[in-house]
Amino acid sequence: MDRLSKLDQQLCFEVYKASSNFTKMYARVLEPFNLTFTQYLVLLVLWEEDHLLMKDIGERLGLGTGTLNPIINRLMERGRLVKEQSPGDKRAFIISLTEKAKSEHQPIEQAVAEKLIDCNFIDVNAITLMKNLKELNAFFSEMDL
Repeated sequence: MDRLSKLDQQLCFEVYKASSNFTKMYARVLEPFNLTFTQYLVLLVLWEEDHLLMKDIGERLGLGTGTLNPIINRLMERGRLVKEQSPGDKRAFIISLTEKAKSEHQPIEQAVAEKLIDCNFIDVNAITLMKNLKELNAFFSEMDL
């Protein structure tokens, strides 16, 4: 009988490995679009709701301004985003999608969906796993880590 090591019995280790593997998988899928995983996450937020304050994007992704700024700047350099000063607060910036980013939405989402289907990951187990992870993240959020 195989005996699991203490490391292999740790939920945190399995979550860590899954996170690492997801990041690698997304990197491969997004490479033809010249996107990183975090850039893709920013686009996901804006595809859902365009014209957001940069701080709102950061809050949704759990990223600080120092981390988010270079990501947004790179997306601007590649013609996917525009950044405008907020008329209500000169210190705040509104981030918006360009037509290029809007037109890429469907092809990028299609590539991601196809990869997830290839991995046989879209099924009831994935839905249950997502629900459990959301509950776990909510628990940690309440702990104010």
